Amino acid sequence: MINTSLALTYLYLLIYILLSSGVILYNKWVLSPKYFNFPFPITLTMVHMGFSGVVAFFLVRVFKVVAPVKMTFEIYATCVIPISAFFASSLWFGNTAYLHISVAFIQMLKALMPVATFLMAVVCGTDKLRCDVFLNMLLVSVGVVVSSYGEIHFNIIGTLYQVTGIFAEALRLVLTQVLLQKKGLTLNPITSLYYIAPCSFMFLFIPWYMLEQPHMDISRIQFNFWIFFSNALCALALNFSIFLVIGRTGAVTIRVAGVLKDWILIALSTVIFPESAITGLNIIGYAIALVGVVMYNYLKVKDVRATQPASPERITDRVAKDWKFEKKSSDIYVPNDDVKTGGGGGSNSASEMIVDEEAPLITSSRLSHIGRTQVNPHPA
Repeated sequence: MINTSLALTYLYLLIYILLSSGVILYNKWVLSPKYFNFPFPITLTMVHMGFSGVVAFFLVRVFKVVAPVKMTFEIYATCVIPISAFFASSLWFGNTAYLHISVAFIQMLKALMPVATFLMAVVCGTDKLRCDVFLNMLLVSVGVVVSSYGEIHFNIIGTLYQVTGIFAEALRLVLTQVLLQKKGLTLNPITSLYYIAPCSFMFLFIPWYMLEQPHMDISRIQFNFWIFFSNALCALALNFSIFLVIGRTGAVTIRVAGVLKDWILIALSTVIFPESAITGLNIIGYAIALVGVVMYNYLKVKDVRATQPASPERITDRVAKDWKFEKKSSDIYVPNDDVKTGGGGGSNSASEMIVDEEAPLITSSRLSHIGRTQVNPHPA
C-alpha cells in the first residue's frame, strides 16, 4: 500500500522541480532573439513583480486570506526598501544574462551561490570564517573556473551579469537576516510579495526608463498577452511550490532536489536550445563545483542539527498552523532564548538558507526556519 503522505511529498517535489526548471527555460525562450525575441529583461522582470504584487494585494486586502504584518515606516524604510533593491537587482542581472549565455552555463555559474552568500555573511559579521567551509568554497570556485574555461560560447558580459546577480542575491539574503529577522519580523509567502514586489517594481522602473524604454519600438515588439500572463503565473506558482515542499520535507531533501533540478535543467536546455552545447570540460568543472556544494551543504546541515533544540511540536504540525494564516498579528515572530538569529554561525545564518534563485522571496520568511529550526508556536 502506497503511503499517501510520502506520495504527496514526492508530488510536491516533482511540481517544484518542473516549475523551477520551467520558469528558467521559459524566461530564456521569451528573451532570446532566436525564439520569442523579447530582448527586454527588465521589462519582463517588472511584469513578474507587477503581477505578483497585484495578486498579493487582492489576497491581503480584498479576499483577506492573510492579514498584513505590523509594518511601521521605520521598518519599511530601513528593511523592506534595501532588501527590495537588491532583490530587484538580482532578478535584473540574472534575467539579462539569458541574452548572452546559455542556460546550461548559467546553472553552472549558479554553483557560486554558496560562495557568494558565505563571503557576504562573513563580511557582514553574520557568519564566522571557518577553514573547512573556506576550503569547500575554494573547491567550488575552482570548479566554476574550469567549467568557464570549457565553455564554447563564453561571453564575458553575460558572465559578469550573472555573477553580479548572484552576489546581489547573496547580499539580499544577509540583509534579510540582519534587518528583518533580528527585528523579530517574518513574512509568509503572500506578505513577502505584498511588501517587496511593489517596491522592487519601483526600483526596476529607473533602469527600465534609462536603458530599455528608449529602445522599445511598440510597432515592432511581439506582444502576446497569454505568453506574458502564463510566464508571470509560473513564476508566482514557483514561490508557492517552494512553500509546499519546505513544509513537507527537511533541508537535506530540498538541497538534494535542487541539485537534481540543476542536472535536469542542464540536460533539458541542450535539447530545447540546440545552440547551448556543453563540453566535457564543462561537465568536469561543474562536477568539481558540485562536490564542493554537496560538502558545504553537509557541513551546514550538520551544524543546524547540532544546534537544533528539542521540541515536542512536529514540523508537520507547525506547517499546518502556518498554512492557516491566522488573521491576526501572527506574522510577528519573537524569538525565544533557545533560537538566536545573531551572527557567529548561528542556526539562522544567511548562508544556511535554502535558496531558489527564480523564487527567492520565500527564503526571507518564516519558511527559513521550517525543516531546520523549530520555533515556539505563535502566541494566541
